[in-house]
This record gives sequence, structure tokens and C-alpha cells, in this order.
Amino acid sequence: MPQLRKVSGQEAIKILCNKLGFQISGRTGSHVRLSKETPEGKVGTVVPMHKEIKIGTLKSVLKLAKIDEEEFAKYL
Repeated sequence: MPQLRKVSGQEAIKILCNKLGFQISGRTGSHVRLSKETPEGKVGTVVPMHKEIKIGTLKSVLKLAKIDEEEFAKYL
């Protein structure tokens, strides 16, 4: 089972957009908004553009995006 690790904001956005179907919907300062249409409705999350996102912050980003941690970790 792959484990979550610290990643940069840019790396997290790359995985969310290229592998998991999200699109960039806006940017405010150092935070990027991502969104995706699902059968249940629109899902969104916010990713900080830091050099290193702590694991707790990454878990919160994934929870907002309704993505399983293991699914995200496959692409690390």
C-alpha cells in the first residue's frame, strides 16, 4: 500500500489535474482552486502553492476533493 509523503503544491496540482480529472478554476495569492464535475455535482478543493505541503494539509486537500489517500498515493 503506497504511503502519502510530503509533496510540493505544483506536484499535487499536476497529479490532481492530469491523473484525477480536476481543472484549475482560479488562483488567489499562493492558493490555487481546482474543480471537477461528478455525477453527484461539482467537487472542489484548494491547494497551497508551497515548496512542501505537510501531510496533514495534503489529507485536508484530498478530503475536500473527495479523493481516497491511497488513490492519490498511487501517482507519487
